[in-house]
Formats: sequence, structure tokens, C-alpha cells
Amino acid sequence: MSLNDRISSTTFVLSGAIVVLGANLLPLVGVVAWGWSLWSLLVVYWSEAFSTIVLAAVKTLFAERGSPGISGQIEPLHELREKRGGWTVRESWPPVYPRNIPFALSMLGVWSVTVLPLSVLYWLVADPLITFSLDLILGLGALVAAQVVDFVFEYIATEEYTEVSAQEIMRTPAQLTVILLSVGLFAAGGRTGGLLILVGVVLAKTTASLYRFFVEHIGTPMLGVGDRLVDDENFSEPPPELELPVAEVQTRVSVSAKSVLLGSIWSIAFGFATRLGLGVLAFSGLAVISREPLWIAGGLFAISVLVVARVFSYFFRYGTIEYQRRGDTLVAYDTLLEAPQWTVTVDPFTDFSVKNAIADRLLGTGTLTISGVESVDRDDVQLGPVTDIDRVVDTLDLPVDETTRPERDLAVMAAATVLMLCFVAVPVGLFFTSRVSDAMAGALTVLFGPFLLLPIGVLLWAALSRI
Repeated sequence: MSLNDRISSTTFVLSGAIVVLGANLLPLVGVVAWGWSLWSLLVVYWSEAFSTIVLAAVKTLFAERGSPGISGQIEPLHELREKRGGWTVRESWPPVYPRNIPFALSMLGVWSVTVLPLSVLYWLVADPLITFSLDLILGLGALVAAQVVDFVFEYIATEEYTEVSAQEIMRTPAQLTVILLSVGLFAAGGRTGGLLILVGVVLAKTTASLYRFFVEHIGTPMLGVGDRLVDDENFSEPPPELELPVAEVQTRVSVSAKSVLLGSIWSIAFGFATRLGLGVLAFSGLAVISREPLWIAGGLFAISVLVVARVFSYFFRYGTIEYQRRGDTLVAYDTLLEAPQWTVTVDPFTDFSVKNAIADRLLGTGTLTISGVESVDRDDVQLGPVTDIDRVVDTLDLPVDETTRPERDLAVMAAATVLMLCFVAVPVGLFFTSRVSDAMAGALTVLFGPFLLLPIGVLLWAALSRI
């Protein structure tokens, strides 16, 4: 690096550090010098945290590096985590990667089911008196404008998106959320006590922001603090994009769109296994108990949005794939993203098996499972569903001898149906007994209904899988 480059880099870091310092000390100046109340300060912090969440969600969409994922957690629309490739929104901007959408929704979902309702309840109970003066509005505008400028001129213009993953970007909003909740707890105190605590919170936030800026732009944690608090290696991995084989396309087959849509019905349940989904169910249950038509309509609308999003996510995962044979390689190629999703070498040792999918049994389509695919992180991949599985095997020249599924088993279907009806009879019976009121029956159904959905779903799958 030349002397001019070092001077330019040092100037950039110092200028950025000064901006970070000024932005973080601005709320303290507002309280001490401009007469802002502690409630006004909370508005500033809330607005800063909210704008940070929204811009961080946008940033994750452009993050080029891969994200290992969060262990033990299902992200919203988690099927998209498997997608490779992206869309180019503007020629001068990087692509938007669908695999990062679950992380963006996860951040927004956490706020939607935790911080946002708590904030609304907090403001309704406290009923603070806030005066929106010109300097307060200008301060809010300056904070938001500074983040937008940082996004355009640093994140996009300097190609910072090539060095981060979506999972790394999630850390800053999480830290700001903790700070926001801390300030909210102390803001209702007296002005003297609250101001003393506020000084400590602002200084702590300023120190944390400066340290984070130093690590992000210099890359070396001071005193090993970053190594003890977080392990950066767990938040980022190389981009998961694949290279196409050199060989030309010999044959290609498309999926059955109707079978993919029917299969998406079973994926809807996973949409309610996330924090956002559970929050929607809880809100809808409370709305039913309150018997307020407006709240019930809002709950039904939220459930409908979640269901539609799950169907589109599942279809985008499997419905836009074309399977190509290129020499001795089988390629799953996404025709919408124009990118390969996985590749596998076809030889006599390639492990193919027939998937007993319910949609295939109902529509007569077929799906194959391929095990031991090295181009993906999971154990197996899916080929299909396709209209005629035997024709596809011949067209792609696959070493598959048996394509039949298990025979219909009426005994399994009958047993599963009887057991399923027994589980359904429990909540239904509450509404027909005189010992339990309708309101109590509805409340018990809302509280314990989700626990009954799991065995009912398993039994329903067992019955339909042998239809």
C-alpha cells in the first residue's frame, strides 16, 4: 500500500469515527443543551433503531457471502435459504439474493412480535407528553439521512456487500434493540436519576459503536474482546454459487407446477413454527377471544398473508427448476434466477430413491431423492415432482431401476383416520358440553389447539401417504 493510500485510508477511518461519535452523542447534547425530555430521547432512540432495522434488512438482501444459519431456529420462508443466484435490480448495484430474504424477515419478525407491541403498550400505558420541536425533527431526520448515506456511499459504492453475510449484518440491530429496551426502562424515571443513568447508557452505546466501527474497518479486535464475545467465523462462509459444467445441455425436463403447488400446502405449517408465525397465531387467538371484529379481521389478514407467502416461497424453491443432463453431470437449473442450484455426477454408484410424496400419489406424478450430493450442505436433494417419472428416468439416462411407491394400505388409512378423529373430538366436544361456556371453550381451544395440531398433522400425513 502506498503512502497516499495509507493516508486516504486513515483519513476515511478517522472521518467515519468522528461521524459515529457525533451521531451517538447527539441525543445527550439534545437533553442537556436543547431541553429535550427523556421521552423525546426515547423517540430518538426508537427512530434510530427502527431505521437501522429496516436498512439492515435491505442490506442483508445484497450480502454476497453465505450464512451458516442459526442452529435450532427455523427462519421465515426457510426454503429460500437453498436458492443460489440473484436478481439484478439496477445495473450499477449488486444482485438481490433470495437466500438472504429469510434473514431479513427474521429481523423484521422479531421487531413485529416483540419490540413493536411492547413499544405500543409502553406508550399507551405511560401516555407521555412529547413536544416535537424543530430541533427534534431535524435530529431525527439527520439520523435517518446519515444511515441512508452510509448505505449508498459505503455499503454499495465501496462494495462492502462482498465482504459480509446476512447473518453478520443481523448483529448490529440486535445490539441496538437491547439498548432501546434499556433506555425505555429508565426513561420513565425522574429527570435527575434518569439523566445520570442516561449518561452511562449513551457513553456505553458510543463506546460500543466506536469499537464496532473499528473492528469493521480495521479488522483487528482490541485486546481479544471480539474473540471472546463473538466468533466471526460462525457468521460467514464463502458465497454458495456454483459453476456450470463445461458440457452442453443434452436433455432437459421441467417440473409439474400443479404438483408443486399441491405440495406447498404441507409446508404452510412450517410458516407458523417461526417467531413471526407464532406471534401471528397468538394475536389471532387473542382477537378471537376479544370478539372484536376489527381485531379478528386483522388476525385473519395476517394469517392469509403468511399462508400466501409460504406457498409462493415453496413454489419458488421447487417450481422454477429445470433438470438438465450435461455430459455425466445432472444439473438442477433455476430458469428464473438463471443459476445452477446443485450438481451431481451420475454413475452406477449414484444413490437414487423414490420419494413417497402425497402430492405425487394424488396427481400421479413422481419425485426422486438423490443422496450424497456434495454440492449442497444437506444430505440429499430432490428431483421433481415430474409428470412422468419413468419417461424422465429414460430422458435423463438415470441409473434407476424401480420407480414405484408403496402400495395402497387401507388398514393404515383407517387406523390413522380413527385416531385423528379422536384428537379432533377433544376440542370440538368442549363446545357441546353444558359444563363449559363457549368463551371458555374458545379460550381452551386457542391455548391447547396448537399442541393438538402436531399429532393430527402426523396422522393426516400417514393416512394420505397410503391413499
